[in-house]
Amino acid sequence: MVSQTANLKRLFTLRTIAITGQVTAVIIAVELLDIRLPILPISTIIAALTLFNFLAWYALQRQWHRIQPDFFSHLLVDVIALSALLYFSGGASNPFVLLFLLPLTISATLLPGRYTWALAGATVICYTFLMRYHVDLTHAHGGSSSFDMHVLGMWLGFVLSSGLIAYFVVGMGKTMRQQADDLACAREQALRDEQMVARGMLAATTAHELSTPLATVSLITADLQEDCTDACPQIRQRLATLGTQVERCKAALSTLSASAGEIRLAGGGPMRADLFLQQLLREWKRSQPDTFVHTHWEDQCRTAPIMVDRMLNQALINILDNAAQASPDQVEWRAHIDQDELIMEILDRGAGLTSEAKQRVGKEPFTTKPEGMGLGLFLAHAVISRLGGYVTLFNRDGGGLCTRIQLPCLQLNDSSV
Repeated sequence: MVSQTANLKRLFTLRTIAITGQVTAVIIAVELLDIRLPILPISTIIAALTLFNFLAWYALQRQWHRIQPDFFSHLLVDVIALSALLYFSGGASNPFVLLFLLPLTISATLLPGRYTWALAGATVICYTFLMRYHVDLTHAHGGSSSFDMHVLGMWLGFVLSSGLIAYFVVGMGKTMRQQADDLACAREQALRDEQMVARGMLAATTAHELSTPLATVSLITADLQEDCTDACPQIRQRLATLGTQVERCKAALSTLSASAGEIRLAGGGPMRADLFLQQLLREWKRSQPDTFVHTHWEDQCRTAPIMVDRMLNQALINILDNAAQASPDQVEWRAHIDQDELIMEILDRGAGLTSEAKQRVGKEPFTTKPEGMGLGLFLAHAVISRLGGYVTLFNRDGGGLCTRIQLPCLQLNDSSV
């Protein structure tokens, strides 16, 4: 629908160029070449075509069109208008008769066969009519230069036809390629959504099955902590860490069960970027207390609200976990605002991405870890894309990986965040 509307707009532009060319040709023929033309009927036809073009533009602005029938009717009006102009300017002997090929070429490129054959029939009828019925061109001075002028007119008509056809077909090809790219992106997004829904249902089922054994582990851990109050500090510390990790698992399973596999904004809303980053860092440090991260967050983050939810937290935590596993002592987290986007970069000094990983990461579950399932980055891509953002991964100079996350900022006042 969008590409067809763009083609209608392009046809409007072509008609505008044609009208300008017709007016110019009439002025040159009368004033410079001393060719006697019936000015009144020709001016009336050009004025009528100009009015039609204005009405076409008005309908396009208000989207009063039905694409294929309207496109055919526009081309038919162009053929009839050209036939009327040629009738008063020499008929089939007019060198600009080549312009009949322009609407026919456009129709053959864009419209179904029945419309193209109908337009071809109308064009042949008009051309045949003009061979017998027309107003002859007369030169004020006569002479032998008429043939030279005819040849020059044929050359000019060919140049105009070639240029206009090239303009329209090149623009149409660009529109079609854009449409194909958009369709490919939509298919890829639909495939990702399908995979997300399937994994969401599996996650909800798994959460239900794990709830009982995890509750048992939690109770046993609590009993061990009570029984080991007199144990050495190292054992108590390990039990406390175990209890913290069990509670984290219980919270994650509760979130999975509550969402029941749905991809939606659950418990989310607008939040200032700097507050979100601080909250996320505190949450991540609870599970990675021994990892030090260098943060560089620009002051602009204090005035930029973004849409956040629990799933975004989990997505970014997965990316931070990957960086911490790659280089525990060299994790860097940058954030700044650029053109209404929050841009975050999470950098490490690990091994970086292989050529295979560059092609597959984010598009499907993929991992190079023996114990990994490959879901972290895949889900992170899906979650951030759902919020209107992008994830880009590339290797750093000197080794390591940079994960760039772009999230759109909301157009809200600070008081409403």
